Amino acid sequence: MALRHERRLLQKSEINLGREGTAQAANFPELRNEIVALKKLEQEQKEVALRIARIEEGIKQIEEERQQIAREQANAIAKLEAEKKPLLQKRNQAKNTAEVCERELTGVERRIQESEAADRDLLKQLSDLHALDPAPPDLETLSSGIMAKRARLPDERAELVRARLGSTDAVRTAKEKLNTAESELAAVEKNIARTRSEFEARDRKLAESVRTQQQAARDARARHQTVEERKNPAYLSIGRHLAEKGVAPPNAPHLLKEAHRRREAVDLQLKHQAELAQLSSQIDKQELRKFYFSTFSVLVLLAITLLLIFQSPRGREWLPQETDTILSINADQFEHANLAKHWRDTKPDLWPGLIGPAASVPGLNPLRDTTRITRALTTDENGQTKEFNLVQSRRGLSKVIRTVADDKNFQRRPVSVSGLPVWDRQSSSAGGTAAKPDFAVARVGPATLAVGAPEQVDELVLVRLGMKPDLKITGQLFDRFQALDHESALRLISRDPSDLSRVFHPIFSGELLASSQLIGLAVNLQNPVKARILIKVNAPKTAADLARDVRNNLEQWLRMPDSRLLLYSQPPEIQTQGSSNLELRFTMPEQSAHLLLERLAGIDVPQAAVVQD
Repeated sequence: MALRHERRLLQKSEINLGREGTAQAANFPELRNEIVALKKLEQEQKEVALRIARIEEGIKQIEEERQQIAREQANAIAKLEAEKKPLLQKRNQAKNTAEVCERELTGVERRIQESEAADRDLLKQLSDLHALDPAPPDLETLSSGIMAKRARLPDERAELVRARLGSTDAVRTAKEKLNTAESELAAVEKNIARTRSEFEARDRKLAESVRTQQQAARDARARHQTVEERKNPAYLSIGRHLAEKGVAPPNAPHLLKEAHRRREAVDLQLKHQAELAQLSSQIDKQELRKFYFSTFSVLVLLAITLLLIFQSPRGREWLPQETDTILSINADQFEHANLAKHWRDTKPDLWPGLIGPAASVPGLNPLRDTTRITRALTTDENGQTKEFNLVQSRRGLSKVIRTVADDKNFQRRPVSVSGLPVWDRQSSSAGGTAAKPDFAVARVGPATLAVGAPEQVDELVLVRLGMKPDLKITGQLFDRFQALDHESALRLISRDPSDLSRVFHPIFSGELLASSQLIGLAVNLQNPVKARILIKVNAPKTAADLARDVRNNLEQWLRMPDSRLLLYSQPPEIQTQGSSNLELRFTMPEQSAHLLLERLAGIDVPQAAVVQD
C-alpha cells in the first residue's frame, strides 16, 4: 500500500514537471512524438473552448430575451388589469343593486302573504262568532268590527301587488345590468388569461432552449476535461525524461526536486519490499501455520464474546441483587417539561434532593449532560438503608473524569483487584486532620458513573465486573415498567411496598401498600400530568378483587398520606393482567405531582407545620 501511494505521488510530480517543462522538451528529438500529440490535443481543446464560449453567449442572449418577454408580459398584464378594475367595480355595484332589489321583492312577497293570512284569520273569527249558540249580545258590533278590518285589506293588498310588480321590474333590470357587467368582466379576464398563456408558452420555449444549451455546455466542458486528461501520458513521458536528464523548467525549478524526492521514496519502498520478500522466504511454514491458527482462534473467541454480550439480558440495571426499590429519573423529560422547569425555579432544592449524590459530581451538569439517573435502595440485616446511584451520561465521560482527577479534594485510590480506579473525596475533620472519605466516583461503563458513599460505589464496581450477583429485572410487570422509560420523567418500583414509606416520605396509602406484593409508578410531567401505577398482588388475593375495591373506594385507596390531596383528578382507568397484575392509568393534579416530587426529594413540609400555617 505504501509503494502504491508513493508511485501515485511520483506519477503526479512527473506529470506536473512535464506540463511546466514542455518548452524544454523541444530540445530533445526523442520527445518529438509527445510534443506533436500535445499540439493536436491543445488544438482540439481550443476548438472545444470556442464552442463553449459560443454556447455561453447564446445562453446569455436567450436569458436577455426571456427578461424582455417578462417585462412585456408585466406591461401587458398591467394594462389589462387597469381595464379590468372599472369593470370589476361596475359588476360589484350591479351585484349589490340586484341583491337590494331581491331583498325588496322578498319583503313585498312576505307582506302579501301576511295580508292573505290576516284575511283568512278574520274570516275564521267571523265564522266562529256566528257559530256560537247562543249568540253573544254584541254580535252585531263584533261582526261589524271584523268586517271593517276585512274591508281595508283589499286596498292594502292591491297596493302591495303594485309594489311587487315594481320590485319585479327592478330585479329584472338589475339582473340584466349584472349579466352585462359580468360578460364584460369575463371577456377581460379571458383576454388576461390568453395573454398570460401566450407569454408563458414563449418563456417555456426559451427555457427549454436554455436547458438544451446548458446541457451542450456541460458536454463540451466534459470533453475539454477528457482531452486534458489525455494529455497526461505525454506530460508523464516528458516529465520522466526531464527528470532523468536533470532539466528543470526556469519558472518552476522546484518541480524537478520534487520529482527526484518522490523517485527516491519509491526506490526506498522497492528496496524495503525486496527485504520483506527475502524475510518472508526465510519464514518456517509450520510457524506461519501456527500464527494463522492463533489469529483465527482469537477472532473466533472475539465473535463468541460479542455474541454473549448481545445475548445478555437487556433488563439489567447493574445494581446489587438485594435491591428493593429503584427510582429512575429521565433527565431529558425533566429538561423539557414545563411543569418541572417551573417547580425547579420555585423550589431550588427540589432537583438536588431528587437526584441525590449525582448533584455533587464535579464537571457534570445533571440536567444538560445526563440522560438518566438511577437511585437504588435496599435495607441490610441491621435495618440500615443503603443507596446505590448510577448516572448515565449523554456523551462520553472523559471531561468529567478529567475534572475529577484535577480536583484537589479527590484522591485516586490505588487500583484494586477490580481493575477500575475509584476517586474518593477527602473531607477534613474539626482538627484539620484527614477524615474518612464521604463521597466517591467510579466509571463503570463507557457513559455510566457510580457515585455515592465509598462502600456503595465499591459494591457497584464489583457488581459491574460480575464479582457480585446483580439484579436481573425480569417478568411481565418489569417489562412493562421498563417500556415506560422514554415517555416518563420519573419511574419508581419497589419489591417491598411495605418498606417504601420508610425509604421515602409516604406517597401511597397504607391499604394499597398492604395489598401489593410489588408496586411501580411512572409519571409524565407534561401538562396535564399523566401517571400509571403497576401492581402485582399477593397470592391470596386476585387482581379483580383489588380492582373492585379500588373502584368502590377511590378516595381511600388513591390518596396522598397525611394530606387532603388525591393522586387522581378523574377516576382512573383500571386494567387487569391475568390474576396477579393490575394497571391504573389516570391524570394527576399538579399539586399532587408537586407534592409527590417533594416527598421523593425529602423536602416536603411536615404536616404539623402545614396545620400551624
